[in-house]
Formats: sequence, structure tokens, C-alpha cells
Amino acid sequence: MNSSARNTRAKKGRSLWFWILAVLITLASAYYQRKTGPTYPISGEMKAGTTSVSYTFSRSHAGEGGAPVRVTIPDTMVTATLDWRRYPTDDAWKQIPMHRDGDQLSASLPHQPPAGKVEYYVRLQVGDRHDLVPPGRAAVLRFRGDVPAVLMSPHILLMFLAMLFSTRAGLAALTRNEKTGNYVAWTAGLTLVGGMILGPIVQFYAFGSFWTGAPLGWDLTDNKTLIAMVGWILAFIKTRNNRPARGWVLGASILMLIIFLIPHSVLGSQLDYAKFAGHE
Repeated sequence: MNSSARNTRAKKGRSLWFWILAVLITLASAYYQRKTGPTYPISGEMKAGTTSVSYTFSRSHAGEGGAPVRVTIPDTMVTATLDWRRYPTDDAWKQIPMHRDGDQLSASLPHQPPAGKVEYYVRLQVGDRHDLVPPGRAAVLRFRGDVPAVLMSPHILLMFLAMLFSTRAGLAALTRNEKTGNYVAWTAGLTLVGGMILGPIVQFYAFGSFWTGAPLGWDLTDNKTLIAMVGWILAFIKTRNNRPARGWVLGASILMLIIFLIPHSVLGSQLDYAKFAGHE
């Protein structure tokens, strides 16, 4: 095997390993973002007296109707109420009796307008003993409109691919043996379509507004998408005419990773109940 063939084989092998590493980094960051986000369900197990209680509480509800709340309690002597109020307000707490169906006690939180939030917990009663689920702090749930899968699925897929190509571009920028231009173009294009075009459409279906980031507001999801887009536009400009611009590409890739690690929906759309009359 001549040296040219060996070099070609080595480049292909290195590229394969870079792609594998990019996939692993992207999957890990996506898992971290989802797991730490404010819409990820709260779940756990606890004891109410001698009774075992398991629960999974949603923190996001899409579409019409109330948001169901369930706890699993085999002991039929246990009764419960669902305590809730609008968030963030000083409203008095309201109680909804929970009904038993086999091992489960259930009730529904009243429907709220898109971006409306409620805080809630379940109050268990066993004899004279009262226990709160979840223990510690009340759960907070945000209501949103139902986003058609034909929009949501491409949005999620394209943003995942944007993160993948961003990571791959950053790895390419670390070596002088790979060109970065194609990776930069793909990342910029995917971020544009997935984040700047589909993102606002998804947000409109979910919360009734196309854009709540700068200069109109401080929605962190919109603003971090905008920052990522600016980073990749600059990288795209700097890599035109086959210029490597490795520092710009690496910087845009690191910026994208930092942005991607910020939990989704942090500082997201939130209804101001003080300005919204007539909904209880």
C-alpha cells in the first residue's frame, strides 16, 4: 500500500471516529438538557405513614382540557386532595378531591391559557396524619397549545442535527487535515430552518407568539437560538472562499454546545396573570 492510500485510509478512519464522538456528545448534551429542564416530569417514591406512595407529576400539558394528576397508593384507607393555585400569584390554595380507581388516586388541574402556570401538590390523609406529595416544594406545570407533530418532529430533528454538525465542525477545526466549510454550511442551514423558521412557528402554536426574544422580550429559548444563529453566520462568512477560520468555527461550536446545555424552556413564555383577567 502506497503512502497516498495509507493517508486516505487514515483520514477516513479519523473522520469516522470524529463522527462517533460527535454523536455521543450530541446525545449526552440532549439528554442533559431534557433531564434538567423545567418541563421534565417529577417522579419518586415516598412513605405516608406505613404506606408506600409512587408518583410522576407532569410539568407541561399540551392541548385542551385539564392536566391529570395521579398517585399510586394501594392502601384504600388513604384519601387525598389536589391542592393548586395559579403561578406565580398570591391566590388562595384551592382543593380538588381525588377519586380512587384501583390503586390510583386521580384528579385534574383546571385548564389554563397557553403559557399559564399552576403550582400544585397532593395532600394525603391517613387517619390523623397528613403528608404532601411531592415532599418539599410544590410542582409547577405550564399549559401550552397543541403543536402538530408535522411541525414539532422536524423542529426537534433539525435542531438535533444542527447540534451534531456543530460538534463535528468543532472537531474538524481541531485538526489541520480536515476542511470545515461544509460542516459550517450544514450547521448554519439547519439552525436557520430548525431554529429560526420552524422554532417561531412551533412557539406560535404552543403560546400564541412567534417571537418573544430580543428585542421584543427575554425568552431564553428564543434568545439562545438567535445567539447560536449569529455565531454560525459569522463562522460561515469567515470560511467563505475555502478559508479555514478554525478559531471562528471552534468558537461557534463551543458556543452552540454551551447554548445546547442550557435546559430547554428555562425563562420561557409565562402568562402574567396580573394582566390577564377573567380566568380562574
